[in-house]
Amino acid sequence: MLRFLNICKTYSEGQQTRSVLHNASLELASGSFSALLGRSGSGKSTLLNLAAGLDRADQGEVWCDEVELTRLSDHQLALFRRKHLGFVFQFFHLFPTLNVEENLLLILELAGQAGGDVQSILRRVGLWDRRRSYPDKLSGGEQQRVAVARALVHGPKLVLADEPTGNLDQENGQMVLQLLKEMSQERQATLLVATHSSEVAEAADQVLRIRQGGLVVECS
Repeated sequence: MLRFLNICKTYSEGQQTRSVLHNASLELASGSFSALLGRSGSGKSTLLNLAAGLDRADQGEVWCDEVELTRLSDHQLALFRRKHLGFVFQFFHLFPTLNVEENLLLILELAGQAGGDVQSILRRVGLWDRRRSYPDKLSGGEQQRVAVARALVHGPKLVLADEPTGNLDQENGQMVLQLLKEMSQERQATLLVATHSSEVAEAADQVLRIRQGGLVVECS
């Protein structure tokens, strides 16, 4: 489902360059749940952005479901993301001028699935009664549950999550993690979660770590 082949990525910082990923390779099976660990600044978010086509590698190849993302134009990448990818951000990134239901309906419209079933997924995350509420009226845990529903409503093949429990208390963090795992499994989506959380790592099928710019499998 997801493959990185000899990925290299550097960033310029003033007069210097900083290498984040160096000859990093990875292959994730369809339907798997992988936790991505690494110290702050090691490249976890960068790897997710490369997988989503939000950033481009300096060298190497990124493949998703037999499509080489590194060969697509920006427009083609946008179309691919709309149909095949779901992203759960640490800071939610819900559209503030849209209510809960509208946040999901927009994703369905962009994916060419206008009229899709929003009711069942909002009931699944326990927020059908809040469908008319706007994000600023929701708690952090409720906003993240909406973000999980939004990432999965269009049936993506790949779901990426960047510290999805990082801004939540333990109870809400466990609830969001359980929802993310169960709903990804129900929809047979491949799930990759960048995290510092040991609870996320314990729940995953395999644990990956970024170390010295490379990717290693710690356990599976």
